[in-house]
Amino acid sequence: MKRASRAQSATSLEMAPEDDENLRIRNYLLTMAVRLACVILSAVVVPYGWHTAVFAVGAIFLPYIAVVIANAASARAVTGVVNPEQVQLESAAPPAADDSPTVIRIAETPRPAPRPEDESS
Repeated sequence: MKRASRAQSATSLEMAPEDDENLRIRNYLLTMAVRLACVILSAVVVPYGWHTAVFAVGAIFLPYIAVVIANAASARAVTGVVNPEQVQLESAAPPAADDSPTVIRIAETPRPAPRPEDESS
């Protein structure tokens, strides 16, 4: 049975600051959208009752919650680095014994010396 593995990280660095900022902004905007819905629903839903109080409490306390969540640093855990020698890769098919590797040889020749008539111009 093959075990699903996560993608290997090249380094053990934290999330990039720009990615962390984008994630926090998205969470803040989502929370404030829910707050806006609570404000609208607390004014629109009639007859007023316990559900109106729930919407009002959401409209009052969600800004605080949104700011606290937005200012919190990302709590994503960094996965440890795995030694590549310990990871065994499965090959599609073993190489055949009669297949010799293709060798490409590149030969460079020195640049010819400039002619005297070319130097005078």
